[in-house]
Amino acid sequence: MKISQVLTAALCLLVNPATQGSNAITRPTTDFSRAEAHEQMPGGATSHKKKINRDAYSQPSANMSFERELDFKVGNGFFKRVWVSAPSSTQAADGLGPLFNSRACQHCHIKDGRGHPPNGHEDSAESMFLRLSIPPQNEAQRQALRKHLRKVIAEPTYGTQLQDFAIQGHKAEGRMQIDYEPVKVRLGDGEVISLRKPMYSIQALGYGPLHPDTMISPRVAPQMIGLGLLEAIDESDILALADIDDANGDGISGKPNKVWSDAQQKVMLGRFGWKAGAPSVDEQSQAAFAGDIGISVPLHPDGAGECSEREVKCKQAPNGNSPQYDNLEAHKVVTDLVAFYSRNLSVPQRRDLDNPEVLHGKQLFYQNGCIACHTPKFVTRTLPDRPEQSNQLIWPYTDLLLHDMGEGLADHRPEGEANGREWRTAPLWGIGLTPVVNGHSNYLHDGRARNLLEAILWHGGEAQKSRDAVREMSAADRAALLHFIESL
Repeated sequence: MKISQVLTAALCLLVNPATQGSNAITRPTTDFSRAEAHEQMPGGATSHKKKINRDAYSQPSANMSFERELDFKVGNGFFKRVWVSAPSSTQAADGLGPLFNSRACQHCHIKDGRGHPPNGHEDSAESMFLRLSIPPQNEAQRQALRKHLRKVIAEPTYGTQLQDFAIQGHKAEGRMQIDYEPVKVRLGDGEVISLRKPMYSIQALGYGPLHPDTMISPRVAPQMIGLGLLEAIDESDILALADIDDANGDGISGKPNKVWSDAQQKVMLGRFGWKAGAPSVDEQSQAAFAGDIGISVPLHPDGAGECSEREVKCKQAPNGNSPQYDNLEAHKVVTDLVAFYSRNLSVPQRRDLDNPEVLHGKQLFYQNGCIACHTPKFVTRTLPDRPEQSNQLIWPYTDLLLHDMGEGLADHRPEGEANGREWRTAPLWGIGLTPVVNGHSNYLHDGRARNLLEAILWHGGEAQKSRDAVREMSAADRAALLHFIESL
């Protein structure tokens, strides 16, 4: 029996409610003198201990069988596939666009990691784009939002996101421009930190003016690790953390997003995306195929991608929908393999978890209330068709709920149940390896933060009290806190 199989069996025994009870297992520790049992394995038995380098986010679940690892590698091939415009001699890889943000999944999720804002006005924004929507314009649209049949109302011409690339013979929809203004924050010890506040505009609109009430929200591609484990958390465990009316008076009011599932044809809990707008890995992935690359998939079969009826030439362009591929450009075999790959990107093992400074930083993180949103631990449920993710003790440091993050981070664009100030708590596992994998340290939904301290200092709303505690810390305590987060 493999070591990973032994560990899985041990964890299954550990998390069996009949033997100990999951509440005891997932209860936050109060002992910061040493690392907790199994804390080195944030993804349970899926965690990998491969060399820390640029491939640290690209490893398969460590407890995966050889046969399933082959599917992982094939899925990786489709994730990296560079799509071309139709018609093409390679019918299995044509159908790009006509309007798009990227030619490949991997071009946004660079090395399965984080995207970043463009470096200046002339740099490509391939791993970042703008979401678009408008307020409901009539009762039918208001009803669709109330019943969760839609998350947003699309901008009439440009849809739900701005595509800044186009195939030959077509015009891109426009170009995102970001300008920054400095925001000074004085720390308790007198040091002044200069944050950068982004301001967004759209240049060179290709198809006429935007609706006057258009709402814009930036998005960088998030890291991909541990997605299958987040999907395997029991819905009841997430909902148990919700406190919409702040009944316990701690100032934290986490709430679930509720979104329509095209796959299940019902309203489900949102888990994925910056505002928890997608209920599953597969639906998030298929939406990205359609919206980001312009590729038709089972849930979004239009060969023109997200082109609107007002973009007539785009609608009339040749597409790659082929009879041998179920009249799609990426049929179910492809999307299933990409979803399998995405679910099984392994979380790296922790580093330095016994370091005294890291343990002190952990204590500060817990005692300053950060875990009120960044919930440390969960136990995943049993999934017969997903043995890797089943019955695992995991440490994602997220509650997958929406929280008011204050005016500083507000995009003023609702999405489903999320209002314009609310964001899903981002998982923290693996975050310290971003500079190694991606060569940058840009964080938050729009990459405005250039390091972890800046990311913390942008927290407001429900996180304001914890943020202020960090601002008033001594330099030594602040360094310990950051060292802990970097070790995750």
